[in-house]
Amino acid sequence: MTEAIVSLQHLQHNLSEIRRKTGEGVRIMGVVKANAYGHDVHRVSETLEQNGVTDFGVANIQEAIELQTGRALKKPASILAFASPLSSQIPFYLKHGIEMTLCNKETLFAAESHAAATGKKLRVHIKVDTGMGRLGLPPAAAMELLRASEQCPGIEVKGIYTHFADSSGDMEFTRRQLRDFLSLASEYEHSSGKQVLRHAANSGAILSLPEANLDMVRPGITLYGYHPAKETGTRLSLKPVMQVEGKIAFLKTVPSGSTISYCRTWRAPATTTIATIAAGYADGYPRALSGKGARVTANGQSFSQVGTITMDQIMVDLGTSSTAQVGDRVILFGWEGPTTAETLADLSNTISYEILCAVSRRADRIFR
Repeated sequence: MTEAIVSLQHLQHNLSEIRRKTGEGVRIMGVVKANAYGHDVHRVSETLEQNGVTDFGVANIQEAIELQTGRALKKPASILAFASPLSSQIPFYLKHGIEMTLCNKETLFAAESHAAATGKKLRVHIKVDTGMGRLGLPPAAAMELLRASEQCPGIEVKGIYTHFADSSGDMEFTRRQLRDFLSLASEYEHSSGKQVLRHAANSGAILSLPEANLDMVRPGITLYGYHPAKETGTRLSLKPVMQVEGKIAFLKTVPSGSTISYCRTWRAPATTTIATIAAGYADGYPRALSGKGARVTANGQSFSQVGTITMDQIMVDLGTSSTAQVGDRVILFGWEGPTTAETLADLSNTISYEILCAVSRRADRIFR
């Protein structure tokens, strides 16, 4: 009974806002990993493609194959998998024409061997670790990897990229990352006589560090209607793309002192009406919100969630004057009412990204 309403119009609006910020000369890679942050990778990618996006970023080869074979994309697209692949996965990059992140020489030599065996070229993006500390090699070692790649006829270096550790707070560190990355890219292009696609800017950098736009940017959370952090100085006019709704499954009047849900963590201060909503943590409404005063909206009125959130239901205190009835829709978060994914993230000590990605496949996606 839980529904995730996905506004494709809001998605288009957010893309336009990003494009307005970066300028028309910069390519945009639509980051659609994790099922497009929970929004449905196929419909999101299809909409982005219809609005001029030809580059897509996913987490791994499994997501890349799902996107490519899902028949949503009508035109040839560049799909980059961000993960460093296992050697056993390399044949799938060649078979499906997926662009691969290259992080070390061992993977390079394995990729060259697989490419030679198939007679195909494998397009790669070299990942440079300028301070994130997750994937990739530091600039000096990355330069050695680039030079080694030139000796591999089955490998085509399409791009060089890095990822910022903090693009909304410590901008001095971010600028140092960018300087190190640009120094490497310039040295490689000068020594090789080749130009490659350079990309570094995530959502935070698009907003806070325009000099990092380079040849292509990689917006993620901003596509889906949220800013990456409250510290981000520059703000866009973004619209949430997802609204999650449940329905009232049961109503009851309880006397003062009644306790609600597991462990009896909430006690009615007075006689009140409790609504049981058919949505729980199995649908993506975090159990960590229990007792945090999260608000939901029913019939234009805002009410507080009470008691422990359960797997399939939450309880809401409607007071004594609500006109809500069984079957009425209840907005858990979205563009209507006071509660957004960011609101819930603040209450449960996480980030809007996690709230969106946690909306499970049990919640029906409805596209508008």
